[in-house]
Amino acid sequence: MSGLFISAMRTGVPLVAGWLLTLAARAGVEFDSAAVTGAVTVALAFAYYLVFRLVELLGERLRGSFLQNLAGVFLGYARPPAYPRGEALEPVDGARYLGDSTSG
Repeated sequence: MSGLFISAMRTGVPLVAGWLLTLAARAGVEFDSAAVTGAVTVALAFAYYLVFRLVELLGERLRGSFLQNLAGVFLGYARPPAYPRGEALEPVDGARYLGDSTSG
């Protein structure tokens, strides 16, 4: 359950940051369309996330936990989420559930 919270925070914080950056940009620029505002919000949020995720990965490669933690804080949580790996499920055989049409 904690993986869900962490991934939600790491998605929500960049979206809020993109929205705030859009508001800051809009303070000095007139936008004619709500669609343009939405596109700018998405682009800024994506850029924000990408920059801090790359800094986080750089910190991981350089074994610099400070850099990694700093980038993680700007993403909403100090370290990347670790999703537990369970046993793989068997593939579903559709014929078994739909009935065997060759036997009838």
